[in-house]
Amino acid sequence: MQSNSFSRHAQQVHTVARGEAGSDPSIARSWLRCLDDYHLDPSVIEAPVVLEHGRLLESRERLRQVLKIADNEMNSLHQQLSGAGHAVLLTDARGVILNCVTAPSERRNFERAGLWLGADWSEAREGTNGIGTCLVERQALTIHQNEHFRGRHTGLTCSASPVFDPHGELLAVLDVSSARPDVSRQSQFHTMALVNLSAKMIESCYFLRHFEQQWLLRIHVQAESVGQFSEGLLAFDGDGRICAANQSALNLLGTIRGGVLGKPLEMFFACSHDELFSRATPGGSTVWPLHTRDGRQVFASLRGQARAPLWTVPASLPQARPAAEPGICLLDPALQHDFYRAVRVFERDVPLLLRGETGCGKEAFAQAVHQASQRHGKPFVAVNCASIPESLIESELFGYRGGSFTGARKEGMRGKLLQVDGGTLLLDEIGDMPLALQTRLLRVLEERQVVPIGGEPQAVDVRIVSATHRDLLERVEQGSFREDLYYRLNGLEVALPAVRERSDKEALLDFLLRQEAQGQVVQLAPEARQALLSFAWPGNVRQMRNVLRTLVALCEDTIIRFLDLPSIIRAYAPSVGSGMPANEGNALALHRRSHKAGVEPEVSVGVDVLQSAERQALMDILEAKHWHLTRVAEHLGISRNTLYRKLRKHGIARGV
Repeated sequence: MQSNSFSRHAQQVHTVARGEAGSDPSIARSWLRCLDDYHLDPSVIEAPVVLEHGRLLESRERLRQVLKIADNEMNSLHQQLSGAGHAVLLTDARGVILNCVTAPSERRNFERAGLWLGADWSEAREGTNGIGTCLVERQALTIHQNEHFRGRHTGLTCSASPVFDPHGELLAVLDVSSARPDVSRQSQFHTMALVNLSAKMIESCYFLRHFEQQWLLRIHVQAESVGQFSEGLLAFDGDGRICAANQSALNLLGTIRGGVLGKPLEMFFACSHDELFSRATPGGSTVWPLHTRDGRQVFASLRGQARAPLWTVPASLPQARPAAEPGICLLDPALQHDFYRAVRVFERDVPLLLRGETGCGKEAFAQAVHQASQRHGKPFVAVNCASIPESLIESELFGYRGGSFTGARKEGMRGKLLQVDGGTLLLDEIGDMPLALQTRLLRVLEERQVVPIGGEPQAVDVRIVSATHRDLLERVEQGSFREDLYYRLNGLEVALPAVRERSDKEALLDFLLRQEAQGQVVQLAPEARQALLSFAWPGNVRQMRNVLRTLVALCEDTIIRFLDLPSIIRAYAPSVGSGMPANEGNALALHRRSHKAGVEPEVSVGVDVLQSAERQALMDILEAKHWHLTRVAEHLGISRNTLYRKLRKHGIARGV
């Protein structure tokens, strides 16, 4: 049966490629390349080509900064797509998969489809597909099921977007693949828009970090769009000569890349060198009108070179309270106290263990401690022990000597512990580190030496901060975490509060909004602010930041209103004009809290109002999670049995 299906598909490929039937021109071009240039057979089933361990390490090392930038965007994109049935992939410019975000329960399904870490999905290898054809066409596109060249891939739907470096060269491809048979091509318009937006965000972030020490001019025809992903970016040196420009800047200036590189800014803008530089601010937060040489008006902001750290904790003044890093909000008194204590013990080389729910800001807290310490000028590197495949984490941490295994680079690779020598290493999700590596890490902490794979011991000066959302003592009892390592890492344990527990939630909301607005004037309408503050934020700071980023991107008139908010947040909000306190308006949150505490909630509102609010909230979450009950239960923090009882209580069934 499958053979007949592949044969019919192969016949269709030959017919369309030879121009005997209508089809999307890009698909027809790709099919013709597959037949004439790559000599592929659409009916042949071949196993995917997967890079050897050493070559994969080398590829990841080359794109290390891109992978770090893309990690948050990929996870955010996976959440926006409701997760189920999607794999979010990042490849290099050759089409080799370097990172994959998908639900653990679905990983095997995608691997059976050939979406392995290290798999080569170039067009020359796998025929027409989202990744490979995007690389050749150099544009965002969707390859839907039967549009794939190989018959074995017709169960996939792939939407891919290219990621370019500051010099216009292909850097990577961001792809979302689905193996669900009910995916229509029309349904991919939304997915494609999100993929393209995320790819542009990665591009912009890479540009900004790549030229962190250069002057940076941001331009757009609309003042409110300066600081958004569609802005033009121009990096230039102290003499005002352009080093790099993104495509948006070239489009705004009406020129090509070769026409701007090495040229002074004064050639393109009606503004003197001195006048332009006088506008610079360290954060580039001021926006002003700027005219091009041909008389068009744009709006611009200019970022000067990075400032030196504004504060340290002098060794001679151990009692001085350090200020928090500008990138973190610490107005909660308890959090301030914990931060002060953390910096003091960190300066004495006492290891920190940060514990808290996923997304509550453990990495930001660790980086703030590092910046407030005497090590602020040294490297800070974060390694997520859960996101790096077990087969790669040893090489990532300890490095390897050239030629130590098949495929290893001849010059070897310095691991994270040596890269961060003199600085701080954050081991995020330390509870997921394999036992064998725990033993090696303990030896490093005790002996202050690193032994790369196949190499000799090397002295290392590094301070460790560990972070986890797990109960490490429970992991110790289960035998999956070494007890001696636990006590070695737990010099001072800091429990970071969830957003719903913070007393500075309103200040945090304003702080994150300012960060995401990046100088754009954006305000929250009172009802929108109250709804955002009333929401429980199960995803904590990460979720709040992602929601605000989306709201800022979609805001058209400087005001974010209640109806602009996601439906799940509107459902949790207290009724407008009802006089109901915010902490009583969220019926579902009350039930969650009472469920955890084992008591019935005491609220002074009508039972009917509560039940109606809970039913509506349940319906919104069920729709958002596509009626995947396990995911709904996890999202609400309740068991499946409790969820079933609530569904029966409210008479909710599929289709109701």
